[in-house]
Amino acid sequence: MQTLDFELDRDFVELNQLLKLVGLCDSGGAGKQLVASGAVQVDGAVELRKTAKLRAGQRVRVSDVEIRVLPAR
Repeated sequence: MQTLDFELDRDFVELNQLLKLVGLCDSGGAGKQLVASGAVQVDGAVELRKTAKLRAGQRVRVSDVEIRVLPAR
C-alpha cells in the first residue's frame, strides 16, 4: 500500500479537494465522482459525503493508497 502525507494548513480540507490536492484526481469534480462511487473510505468507513470536512489525524483510503491528514508543523 502507498501512503501519502498531507499537511493541513487550515482547520479542515474538504474530501473532494484533498483527493485533487494529493494528485488522485484531476479536479474537485472528479473527486466528487470518486466519492459518490463508494470507493473512498475515511477512518475505515465508506464516506459518501463529497465535501466531508477532514481534520488532522484522519486517514483516507482509495484502493491501495492511504492519505494521512497531518497537522501543520
